[in-house]
Amino acid sequence: MVARAVLIAAVASGQGKTTVTAALARKLVRAGRRVRVFKCGPDFIDPMVLARACGAPVESLDLWMVGAERCRALLVEAAEHADAILVEGVMGLYDGTPSAADLSREFGLPVLAVIDAGAMAQTAGALVHGLRDYGPVQMAGVIANRVGSPGHAAMVAASLRDIPLLGTLPKQGISLPERHLGLVLPDEVAGLDDLLDKLADQLAFDLAAWDALPAAQNTAPGSAGNGPLAGRPLEGKRIAIARDAAFMFLYPANLSTLEALGAQLEYFSPLADEPVPRGADAVFLPGGYPELHAAALSSGQRWQASLRTAHADNLPIVAECGGMMALAESLQDKEGKDWPMAGLLPGKVAMQARLAGLGAQAMPTELGPLRGHTFHYSKLETAQPAAATTQKHPSGAAGEAVYRVGSLQASYFHGYFPSNPAAVAAMFSRSAA
Repeated sequence: MVARAVLIAAVASGQGKTTVTAALARKLVRAGRRVRVFKCGPDFIDPMVLARACGAPVESLDLWMVGAERCRALLVEAAEHADAILVEGVMGLYDGTPSAADLSREFGLPVLAVIDAGAMAQTAGALVHGLRDYGPVQMAGVIANRVGSPGHAAMVAASLRDIPLLGTLPKQGISLPERHLGLVLPDEVAGLDDLLDKLADQLAFDLAAWDALPAAQNTAPGSAGNGPLAGRPLEGKRIAIARDAAFMFLYPANLSTLEALGAQLEYFSPLADEPVPRGADAVFLPGGYPELHAAALSSGQRWQASLRTAHADNLPIVAECGGMMALAESLQDKEGKDWPMAGLLPGKVAMQARLAGLGAQAMPTELGPLRGHTFHYSKLETAQPAAATTQKHPSGAAGEAVYRVGSLQASYFHGYFPSNPAAVAAMFSRSAA
C-alpha cells in the first residue's frame, strides 16, 4: 500500500462515526485527494451515504463475514487507486468477535478515534488513552465531536498528551438524519450533497497532519474471492432483483458475485408495481423498508401476481428480511395497521419497538455455510416449520429460521455471497428449487 489509511472508531455507537467519516471523506475529496471508504462489519445504509461522500462504491470489511484474504485484497486494490483510505468501524472499538480493533491490528490500520466531547473536557484524554492501551492499538489521532468553543477544544487537546487532536465538529452542528434501522436513505434526504458539503465545512481538520501520517503498511496482495469457482454455474441465467426504496439492502459484492457466477441481473420495482421481468430464471427480493411502504406494496397487484406466477412455475425465489416480509400474508406497520401482502409464505409479520434480531450468523447449506448477519425490528408469526436454522457467531446458538415453501427460500438472514459462491449458485438454480 502507498495510501494513508485509518480506521475511524469510537468507544460506542452514537458517537458520530458515520457523520465524521462522511465529513472527512468529502473534505479530503474537495482537497484533491482520491478517497476510498470501507465500512467495518455488516451494514447496508451507512455505505450508501459514504459512497455519496467519497464518490466511489463502499465495500464491507469484516474478518469473519468477509474473511481476511478478501479484506486484504480489497485494501490493496483501494491503495492502488486512492491517496486516502477511511474504514469506518462498527459499534465500539473492541465490541464484537472479531472487533474493529482486530481489523486494525490485522492490517496495520491506525485508529482515528471519534469522541463525543459534548459533556466532557479533560476526561477525553483518559478515554482515548484507554482506547489505545486496552488492546493495544496504534492511535493516529482524535476527532472530537460536539465541541462547544475553541477553549473547549484546547482543553480536550491538552488532555490527549502525546495523541494529536486532528479535528473537531461543533456542538450545534448538523448531523446525518436517522431512523430505526440506522441512517435515513440517501435518496430520501433532500439536498444530501449540500448537507455533506456543510459537514465538510464544519469539520475543522488538520490536513497537514493528515499528510504527515505514515503511508499504510505494505500488504501482500490476496485474492478478492473466497475460493475458486468451478466455472460459471449461472451462465446465461437471468436473475430478477427487486430494487427500489423498499428493497435496497444489497451488498455490492453480492451483485458482483452473481455476475461472476455468470448471471445476468435485471431489476424491477415492486413499489412501482412492476412485475418480475419476463424470461427471468430466478428472483431475489433483498431486505429494505417494506414497512414504510406497506400501503403501496399492498395495493400493487401486478408485482404480487407475478411473484405468485413465478412461484407456481417453480422459479427459485430467495427472499431476505424485508423481502420475506413482503411475501408473507400480511404486514402490520408501526401504527398497528395490517396490510395484505403477496402471501407466498404463510403467516403474518408485525413491527415492534424492540430489536428482534441482530448479529453475525451463518446459514447451513449442502455446500457449506453461507456467512452473513441479521438485523430486524419485526417478527413473523407462522405455522410453517423451519427447514433450517442459522447459527449465531461466535456462540453457535440457534439463530434465524430459514423457511422453504416450494421454490421459495425466505429468512430474516442476510447472506454475504462471496463467503460461499457455490452455495449461492445452488440457491438460484432451478434444481435446488
